[in-house]
This record gives sequence, C-alpha cells and structure tokens, in this order.
Amino acid sequence: MKRRCFSLLTALVLSISLLGFPTVRALTVEQAARLLEQFYVDDVPSSVLEQPTIQDMLDALGDRYTEYFTAEEFSAFNASMSDTSLVGIGVVSLYTDEGLFLDSVMEGSPAEKGGMKAGDIIVAVDGNSIIGEDSDTAISRILGEEGTKVKITYLRDGQRKTVTLTRAVIVIPATTTELIDDHIGYIRCTTFGQETAQHFQEGLDAYKDQATVWIVDLRSNSGGITQAAVDAAGYFTGPKLQAYMRDGMDEYSGYYSEEEIRTIYPVIVLVDEYSASASELFAAAIRDHQAGIVVGTRTYGKGVAQIVLSQQEFPAYFPDGDAIKITSDRFFSPSGSSTDQVGVIPDLLVAPEYIETTAYLLSGPAPSSDTSGLLRVDLGWQWFVDLDLAGDYPEDFQTLLESLPISADLWLGTGGSTGWKPIEPEQVAQLCNVEYHAPLFPDQEDSDFPISVSHLKTYGLLQGREDGLFHPQDTLTRAELCQLLAEALNCMIPDNTSPYSDVDDDAWYAHAVIAMSNMGLVYGTGNGEFCPEETIDHQQFITIMARLGQRFNLYLYDDAKNTSEENMLVAGVTAYADWAKPSVWLLSYSQTGYFGNSLSLLWDTAENIDPTADTTRDEAVYTLYRLLSYINILTV
Repeated sequence: MKRRCFSLLTALVLSISLLGFPTVRALTVEQAARLLEQFYVDDVPSSVLEQPTIQDMLDALGDRYTEYFTAEEFSAFNASMSDTSLVGIGVVSLYTDEGLFLDSVMEGSPAEKGGMKAGDIIVAVDGNSIIGEDSDTAISRILGEEGTKVKITYLRDGQRKTVTLTRAVIVIPATTTELIDDHIGYIRCTTFGQETAQHFQEGLDAYKDQATVWIVDLRSNSGGITQAAVDAAGYFTGPKLQAYMRDGMDEYSGYYSEEEIRTIYPVIVLVDEYSASASELFAAAIRDHQAGIVVGTRTYGKGVAQIVLSQQEFPAYFPDGDAIKITSDRFFSPSGSSTDQVGVIPDLLVAPEYIETTAYLLSGPAPSSDTSGLLRVDLGWQWFVDLDLAGDYPEDFQTLLESLPISADLWLGTGGSTGWKPIEPEQVAQLCNVEYHAPLFPDQEDSDFPISVSHLKTYGLLQGREDGLFHPQDTLTRAELCQLLAEALNCMIPDNTSPYSDVDDDAWYAHAVIAMSNMGLVYGTGNGEFCPEETIDHQQFITIMARLGQRFNLYLYDDAKNTSEENMLVAGVTAYADWAKPSVWLLSYSQTGYFGNSLSLLWDTAENIDPTADTTRDEAVYTLYRLLSYINILTV
C-alpha cells in the first residue's frame, strides 16, 4: 500500500528529459527505494527495490521518465524549462556563404541601438573576416563578456559598414509572438516554463485588436510544467478544467485554469512527433474544449506526469542539491482520454513538411463583403481558404484536401457576403487543378460501416492488407487483431522478446503481439502459448476492446471497477461466458446518453451478437472507431 504522508508543494512536471544518468550520487539506494515505493504511480516490484545501485534500480523499473539528477543535471533540467540568456548583440542570424544574414534584430538590443537592421549581412568581427568559417565559430566571435566592446562589419545594399557595439545580456524567451499578414497571431512556444503563461498573455494582448485567428506552434516542444500549459490553454478556453491526474492510489486531482479568455477567435495548434507531455496537455485541452483544431503529425504519446523531489522537500536525502524525478500520475484530457502512447491525433493529419502551409492556408480572414474565390471549411470552426493563394501551394493544398475527414463540410464562395454553395473535395481539386486521392479502399463498398473505415484510414489508423484491399467480411485472427490495434495505438517497438512459445520473434506479427501483451490488452491461451493464427470470437474481441477502453479513458476505468453482480444479470449479458460478462456490460450498458439511455459501443446490441461466432474485420474496425471517437481520441 502506498503512503502519502504529507502534501507536497512540488509542481507536477510533464516533460521529456534527455539528460543521462550520473556516476556519482548523493541519494542512497535505501532512500531511493523508499521514494519509489511511496510516490511511483504503480506498485514497484521487490525485484526492483532490491537492486544494488540506483542505476540498476531504475533500469529494472524500465520507466524512461523516472530519472536521478546530480546537482549539475538538476540545474540544467530547471534551466531547460525557462527563458535562456546569453551575452551578445541581440540578433537572430542565418549562416550563408556571404556571412551571417540577420533574420531579425531584437528590440532594445545593442545591435538595434547601433543602427543594424534585419537583412544586414555580418562579414567581419573585430576586423577578422568570418566568411568561410562555420556558423558556431562565427557566432562565438560575437559573444563575450557583458560590457565589453565588439566591432561588427556588415553589408547593407552592397555597402560595407562598421559599428562598435557594447555586449549586453540578451534574454531569449521560450515563447514569442508575432503578427503575420496583419491578421494571424503566431505564437511559437518551445517549452512550458515559469514564464510561459505570462508570455502567452503578453502576446495575446499585444495583437488582440488585429488577430482574427491564432496559430500556436508546439512542434518539438517536449513539455514542461503542468500548470504553465494549463494556464496557457485557459487564455483560449476561459476558466475551465484542463486536465485530470490519477495517482497510484486511483485518486484524481483536477487542473483548472482560472485565467479569463483573452481572445474570441479560434486557434490552430501545430504539433509533431516531438510534441510531448505538457504540449499534449495543451493540444488536448484545445481539442476537447473546441477552442480550435490541431494540425500536424501524431504527437509523442507521453501520458504520465512526474514529481520532482529535491532538497526543498527532502533536505536529508538531497544535501548536495541533487534530485530525483518519479512518474507519479497518469494524465487525462478534459474529456477523460489518455494520450499515453496513442498521443494526440490531430484534426488534420499532415506530413511535417506541409504543417506550416496547411495552417497558413486555413487562416484566411473571414469575408466581410465578397465570398468569391474563397473555400470555407467547416471543421469545428469556419476556416477560410483563398483559392488564389492555394494555387501558389498546389502540393500543400492537395495535402490539406486529402487530410480532411469526410465529416468536414466544404463550401465554395458564390459572391456577396453570405453566398456559399456546397462542394466536394474532388470538385475543389478539379477547380484548382490539383490531384486528389480519397481515403477509400477499392473494396470499401463491401463494408457495412464505410464511414468508420474511411475515418480510420484518413488518420493513418488502418492500413489494409498487402493487396491494398480492406476485406471487410473476412474473419480476424488473434495476430491480425494485435497488428490492427498496434497500428491504431501507435505502439513503439517493444524491447523485450516474445513471452509466448508459439510467437517467434521474427514473425510479421511478433512486435504487435508483444506490444499488446505488454499493455495488458491480450493474454495467452494457456501453457505459454498465444495461438496467433486462431480466429478470435466475439466475446474474446469484446473483452480486449473493453481493456483498451479502460486503459485510455478514466470513465470506463472507473465504471469497470464498479461493476456489480446485478449488472451481470442484464438480458444482453447473460448469454456470454462469465469471464466476458463484465466487458460486455461495460461496452454495451455502462455508458448513458442525455436521457439516461444506454449507449452501446459495439456494432450491434449485445443480444444480437453471437458470443462464440468469429469476429470480422468490419466489426473490429467499427468497434475501434466507435470506441476511439466516443472517448475523444478521435474527434470526428
């Protein structure tokens, strides 16, 4: 039994640390074991606690996010979530063959005071040419001690100029805001630190009278402080609950933003595979509260939070300023869904090279007098695409059209302030002379649930078979189900070997079976076997999907814990085997609608499903889609 003997003032951290393990530790093995036993989100096996060193202990635990920091590493960890500072002249430069091209000059910097401007090209420092030097060497000549002088020679319009500047401390904020095209507020956030929420507020306030759409760029943002992401999201949603945390004792805490909404306009959140932790919290909160949409690739998938224990909480354990970061909670979005492993699936799933332009194309201003030449995309909010501008980016526009779910409505402007007519993506593509490939399988018309199939294909959750077909009416083997779920849940390749004697590590399905087994979604059939080629019957399939629901949704998790014998006597449940009855009840009867009616997450009512009949690919895909959309992992 875990014990929480006092209330910690330590903030939960949602981030990925890339620091390595130290070789010298102040924390003892016995102290580390006590902290893990008390604070870790799951029960810690005795085989972990009995390891001879802290590194062995953490290796045996197998949690990449639980780390020990030396004093130096702890200082670097804290600094990684804050604004950075350096001593220089205050320019942002790009390395070119001609010298350092100034992309921007910071306001109030020594460079600005000396008359330098964006577009200037630095060619020499203190009389020494930097042309031909690598960028690090060239920049190092400009940096130095505060208050010292540096002579900068630069080119402007082909003319050579020289200015002597006094180096100063330059603070580089982790969050910056600028205005694009006089109406797009663009916020770039690289980490969620102590100053982040204030930076968001300042940026929103600075352009509140000009911006009619916002873009928040969280690409490569690996996370940070939970409350910082919560407060930043609140500026777009208003004061609302932004996240749940569940600790190892199954106790929940809510994270609320108390900030007033700072804009009435929607936001497009840009994410990629390196957007993690607090970034995923922010994106999921925007998605769940319908304050905008998410565009990009599926995010990293870190759905757990860590508590950082240091000298402040345990002075006797960390006398030298070292610390330990322990996974203490599981994170859930406002709708109750987890991002762990599955990540945040964007509303528009596009490849990294198209993310920026896709968001830019969607950010056109709403028409005030004439809709001609505009495409309106109804996806949560109304987004406006200038078709002339889209013509300048044909590949990006094709990507945008192909990423739209079939639930999105498209409207072509016909003139006047309110003139619109419905149009299909194929027609838009033809009008703009771009290619378009609908997210359909050639045999999709044979499916009883074509919309579900199309949605999963659009979001990269369904690949079909080697022949490119879906084969909706084929039955599903245990191995094929594992492969289907592994693709949908974004499972990483597992480190461990197969626990089953009949699943060879080289088999095409091995990684999927091992990953699903590691997650606790599937088990063997006895005697150390998995029987991968056996078909899976309905009650086996429903049981696995119920486990999936419990893992990724807090409401299904809690409802599963509260099943009763009375629930097992419901007419639609009694026909199933005793081991399957709780799962059948969970997915067929536990969830209710606005009027108290039961909401089935299966393809048919439990009474109409033969428990021992084989599961078809069609039935499996519909149930997966229904479950993921119900718990808001998919927002269509």
